[in-house]
Amino acid sequence: MFPIRAVRGQGLVEYALILVLIALIVIVMLAVFGTQLGETYSNIVSNI
Repeated sequence: MFPIRAVRGQGLVEYALILVLIALIVIVMLAVFGTQLGETYSNIVSNI
């Protein structure tokens, strides 16, 4: 029914949407836990 090219294009769009969703999750996690992660990293580095 659909040409192979259209199906491949749909798959590419789905992968792009998944990557965008993962990027948004990472950005939100860094915004929420960014300072805490920075302090933890500083503590680890200073203890080394």
